[in-house]
Amino acid sequence: MPKINAVAGRTIAVTGAGSGIGRALAVLLAKKGARVALADRDEAGLAETSRLLGNYPHSTQVLDVTDSGALEGWIDGAAQEFGGLDGIINNAGLSVIAPFEHCPAEDFDRVMDVNFNAVARGCRAALPHLIGRDHAWIVNISSVFGMMGYPTQSAYNASKYAVRGLSEALHLEMQAMHPNVQVVRVHPGGIKTRVAHNAKFLRGMETGSEEALNDPDNFVARAKTTPEDAAETIVRGMERGDHRVLIGPDAKMIDYLTRLFPVSYWSRIGAFLGGAKQAEEKRKAAS
Repeated sequence: MPKINAVAGRTIAVTGAGSGIGRALAVLLAKKGARVALADRDEAGLAETSRLLGNYPHSTQVLDVTDSGALEGWIDGAAQEFGGLDGIINNAGLSVIAPFEHCPAEDFDRVMDVNFNAVARGCRAALPHLIGRDHAWIVNISSVFGMMGYPTQSAYNASKYAVRGLSEALHLEMQAMHPNVQVVRVHPGGIKTRVAHNAKFLRGMETGSEEALNDPDNFVARAKTTPEDAAETIVRGMERGDHRVLIGPDAKMIDYLTRLFPVSYWSRIGAFLGGAKQAEEKRKAAS
């Protein structure tokens, strides 16, 4: 698909810009000629991103995306500072590791608030600024966990499926009502970031597959995709007019398997990740 619009000369807001994909997006967008408004709750991480950007046009704001007033104020302020807003990338996210029955409501709700509610609030706050532009973007970061269930990740699964559903509905609405606003949903596979290691660990599965399912290194260890590669894929999708962006060979494999085996995909994906294989080996040994 040919390019619809380049990001050069545009103003784009990015949450979770203090590290990982968010930082890589900030640097890439700036190098491609965009003005970037950056937010993160990690003050030191955001300062490092700002240092990397040097004299490229950018602004930073330390905030928690669950603070709706701060989030809305940052978006409105970015539009005012740079003379308009052409896009938002809702990237901030976190996870908690625990089976659903052992995941306290406050931890589950925190994941939903950061990963989904803040995305919805970001879309809502940015949309009035985007509708009047000749071309604009709403980019929502879902996950391969928005395509498949994963044990101990019920909160993260729920939030990322919700991002997927919101993005699909919003895409259809924008096509019909405001076709200048391009909605992009992104499904990263394993990315070499600290997100898995920073997840709050509460409790594992205790089913014989603990090593595979409870170790945050397990999924990321199979990842070949760097944050920089992920950022390149996302921005390329933005410029090509894509609605759905898969990042990494693992995301493409998971997409294929969940489509081909919508009910039994875990017996195949789980074996790839190691958990199902270990559980089966223990079951056979005990029988």
